[in-house]
Amino acid sequence: MKIDKKTTLKIAKLCRIKVRDGEIEELSSQLSSILDWVEELNEVNTENIEPLNNVSMATLPLRQDKENLQDQSKDVLSNAPEKLENYFAVPKVVE
Repeated sequence: MKIDKKTTLKIAKLCRIKVRDGEIEELSSQLSSILDWVEELNEVNTENIEPLNNVSMATLPLRQDKENLQDQSKDVLSNAPEKLENYFAVPKVVE
């Protein structure tokens, strides 16, 4: 689908975007290529595919919880930019 300059200016006006005269041609070309890609997607056969309403409907593999009694505070705090004893040191936010 080819988008002309008039349509591009109308889209820019509806989106309240200021477009300079030199940008209109490039923007028209980009919009046309986006619409061509969408038309290409419409050609994909999706007959036997169920619509996906939400990504969270997929079941994720679960791992077993294992108790770990080792002290790993030094490993965790090794990535901290500042630490004080066995705690993260953060700047004071509230006075």
